[in-house]
Amino acid sequence: MTIRTGVYPGTFDPLTLGHLDIIRRGAKLVDRLVIGVTTNPSKSPMFTLAERMAMVQREVAGLEGEIHVVSFDSLLMDFAEREGASVIVRGLRAVTDFEYEFQMTGMNQQLNNRIETIFLMADVALQPIASRWVKEIAIYGGDVRKFVSPAVNADVVARVAQLGRKGTTGGHA
Repeated sequence: MTIRTGVYPGTFDPLTLGHLDIIRRGAKLVDRLVIGVTTNPSKSPMFTLAERMAMVQREVAGLEGEIHVVSFDSLLMDFAEREGASVIVRGLRAVTDFEYEFQMTGMNQQLNNRIETIFLMADVALQPIASRWVKEIAIYGGDVRKFVSPAVNADVVARVAQLGRKGTTGGHA
């Protein structure tokens, strides 16, 4: 029997409820889901790679399915090949996501056409959530509890306080 492995890559800075929705649903489609936590040179992370790894591991610990959290700093298709993946799982929120993902999928197919990409539409209630907006809202003192788990909210609030910003545990957006 062949084990179907999927890879769900991202920076997860921070992990949002939208990410968790895609993880839960993606885990049902494969026998083994690998959450690939990566660096992205075009992004300025709020959390270190180690902190993001710990955050994702903590949040997926109670989910159903065989879920592994692995860091990587390479081309996605090389990482997927090393993990034995047959699919890449990607979440879509809006048309702009589709355009970006469509181009990236085309490039990835040129690199390795043995690995398919599957897209999962984000739950309607979670579609507007983006990590970059969560960080911005928190930095300016807004309440991000609607967008992240309670533990991730505490992580974000603590980091914003550490940075000497206005972050708060709730109240005013």
